[in-house]
Amino acid sequence: MLKLVISQMSNQPIYEQIKNQIKKQIIEGSLKAGDGLPSIRVLAKELNVSVITTKRAYEELEKEGFIVTVPARGTFVAGIDREKISTLGVQEIENDLKAIVQKAKILGVDLKKLLETIERLYKGEEGQR
Repeated sequence: MLKLVISQMSNQPIYEQIKNQIKKQIIEGSLKAGDGLPSIRVLAKELNVSVITTKRAYEELEKEGFIVTVPARGTFVAGIDREKISTLGVQEIENDLKAIVQKAKILGVDLKKLLETIERLYKGEEGQR
């Protein structure tokens, strides 16, 4: 069963919130290969967002291989290769970290402080400094 929570206050675009939450549920296994997803229109109505928003989320998920759309049948969770997904995830994180490291260098943040910050955030200690 698809469970999505959309925040209008988030800096993250709504289509990305939808995409990332569906992707997470597929990776975690709460959505399994062959499971049906709501149509873009139904999902848009349920979330009270534009059809264009849900369409973009589904298009990106399909491009990334997480879902498949079968004409006249619907949209379904694709069979995924866990190893491939893990590799893609690591590549995505590495790309994000490259930008963060570059920014840290520009701002003069040393490696030790950067690693401490990453460790604190990873452990969920956002409020502590």
